[in-house]
Amino acid sequence: MIDYDKVLSQRAVAIRPSGIRRFFDIAAEMEGVISLGVGEPDFKTPWSIRHAGAESLEKGRTWYTANAGLAPLRTEISNYLQRRFALSYDPDKEILVTVGGSEAIDICIRALIDPGDEILLPEPCFVAYSPIGALADAKVIPISTRAEDGFRLTAQQLREHLTPRTKLLVLPFPNNPTGAVMRREHLEEIAAVLRGTDVMVLSDEIYAELTYGPQRHVSIAEIDGMKERTVVVNGFSKAYAMTGWRLGYAAGPAPIISQMTKIHQFAIMCAPTTSQYAAVEALRHCDDEIEAMAVQYDMRRRLLVDTLNQIGLSCFSPEGTFYVFPSIQSTGLSSAEFCERLLYAQKVAVIPGDAFGASGEGFVRISYSYSVDHLLEATRRIQTFLEQLKNES
Repeated sequence: MIDYDKVLSQRAVAIRPSGIRRFFDIAAEMEGVISLGVGEPDFKTPWSIRHAGAESLEKGRTWYTANAGLAPLRTEISNYLQRRFALSYDPDKEILVTVGGSEAIDICIRALIDPGDEILLPEPCFVAYSPIGALADAKVIPISTRAEDGFRLTAQQLREHLTPRTKLLVLPFPNNPTGAVMRREHLEEIAAVLRGTDVMVLSDEIYAELTYGPQRHVSIAEIDGMKERTVVVNGFSKAYAMTGWRLGYAAGPAPIISQMTKIHQFAIMCAPTTSQYAAVEALRHCDDEIEAMAVQYDMRRRLLVDTLNQIGLSCFSPEGTFYVFPSIQSTGLSSAEFCERLLYAQKVAVIPGDAFGASGEGFVRISYSYSVDHLLEATRRIQTFLEQLKNES
């Protein structure tokens, strides 16, 4: 018999399974559950995008594309970044099409990190960064952001965590799970700390189109002196409701994109061809659709924040994404206890905040990428649960 404890990679074994999927999997086995746990738009992919994908199949466009992606798609990505965010990238040398934003994050870290290098990671944050860093044999250094700072990374925090081994700063804004946004003035302060160092930035901007209020999203690559040290990661899953199409991209300095493309070439070959043709249509003709979806998310955001505060859960008002991150500290329960008891008592699935890093303890993540009816019924059940807790004490 093979002793699998001896043959398995200890790095892989040491990685904890996603705290998001655990509650999602439990909820999937229960009848009548309202799940507000997974960050997936409830909108269908816009029709013209679906039609472009179907048309590519009808025309037999089922071959491999160039490793870096279809040339027309890279051109449209370049045009989009310039049009929406004032970012200028050469489509031939500075853009790589990937299998979702997650692959772009993975190969960016692998292209930059040598064993022992340090990655600075503001938390709470998306669950994948730390395991990917560990698999690259990096030392991942969490930086705990605070509700009183709007869950933003501050220049002082960054300065305190920089060491001679720091290689990469991950900037996960707009932020999953908190909904926090770094505005231009905040990014200027971060840039001032990084200038004169060799620290690179991985700016995950997958929620860039879901930023609310009069100010549009600003990329740190826009800030003077930062483009040369920044890899911007984005994709189609959130803004275009294209989660299952599995398509993302990275834009950055040519020497870095070249190495990322090499890793992508050997590990993946190319992103799905059908998805790439659909994405060309998305970028050319669907600005209005993403704006319309963002308006709906904004309405749900305001409804959910107001309702949660009314029923007794103090809730930071997010400026981006489609998540809220209310505090559950008033209940006296841990995040995991709150989520588990809520799930079994009222059949509402939300995600414990500590799934996104230790600083998320005392909070839960609730996604509003669901219908208003679902949100209203879920908050009614949460209110009932809170009343039950009060009666127990």
